[in-house]
Amino acid sequence: MNAGLFRLPGSILRHAGGAAVVGLLGALCIFAALRLGPGDPALTALGEGATPAAVAAYRARWGLDQPWPIQFDAWLRPALQGDFGTSIVVASGIPVSRLIADRLPVTAFVGVYALVLAIATALVAGAVAARWRGRWPDSVATTLAVLGVAMPDFWVAYLLIGSLGFGLGLFPSFGYVAPSVSLSGALSSATLPALAIAAPMAASFTRILRAALIEEALSEHVRVARALGHPGGFIFRHHILRNALIPFVTVVGLQVRYLLGGTVVIERIFGLPGLGALMVDAAFARDYPLVQACALVFLLGVLAANLATDGLCAVLDPRRS
Repeated sequence: MNAGLFRLPGSILRHAGGAAVVGLLGALCIFAALRLGPGDPALTALGEGATPAAVAAYRARWGLDQPWPIQFDAWLRPALQGDFGTSIVVASGIPVSRLIADRLPVTAFVGVYALVLAIATALVAGAVAARWRGRWPDSVATTLAVLGVAMPDFWVAYLLIGSLGFGLGLFPSFGYVAPSVSLSGALSSATLPALAIAAPMAASFTRILRAALIEEALSEHVRVARALGHPGGFIFRHHILRNALIPFVTVVGLQVRYLLGGTVVIERIFGLPGLGALMVDAAFARDYPLVQACALVFLLGVLAANLATDGLCAVLDPRRS
């Protein structure tokens, strides 16, 4: 076995340590950004006509009158143990962890659905474009990819609603059915949101995979493999596709942040009760604990995806096999 495989756990541990530092700095930035922004949770909850005494009592009740370092410490320590406090405006008195637990499955289901659609589309379109490089299948795939990259996800969402939703009536345009109630209903209600999120990602993935496949097909080691008489299928799987998947997987991992950001807009358009919509409501209401928790969950999701990407790229790297 190659010695590189024995170095893999150490590499993952170093990346995990870096992710922990980034997570801590991200939590600090989230906390500071909310405090530096305009607005006051007390006035949002009590109204502009609230008396100074009522505002002071509200701020004292939720610890908003404490210095920022004390507030940050009081939030972060329990948050590291899964206790994000309670909502102070949107759902006053309800634990934030319960609100997230109710909304996160919706965002995760739609996000995974969109990612699967994007990857499957890119694998087919990218392989076709690379196989028939310079011919009409390549022209069609690359043109659609350019259009997909140029179109914002909210515009794609309205096109899908007008065509597949209201136009043909194939999929519902608003609302969500949980998989626990009906798996077919969940897939149907999540199809349009997933397509709206997946379209720009699939376009980006297709361009990356096409370029990587063409580069590997023209590389020296592939020419040597052909000269040695290896079958075409063996060469494609072991010498072309495997190497081309490394930049492809890297881009997929980097696009997770776009996936999570896209859900915030798409959930509002399609009326999905997900984490993105909850964070938007909390931001408008200046609900500090709820916004901080939602943003931290998104941040941890991005960091986890980056760690998984690093590990998968290390496994795919032929120098480690």
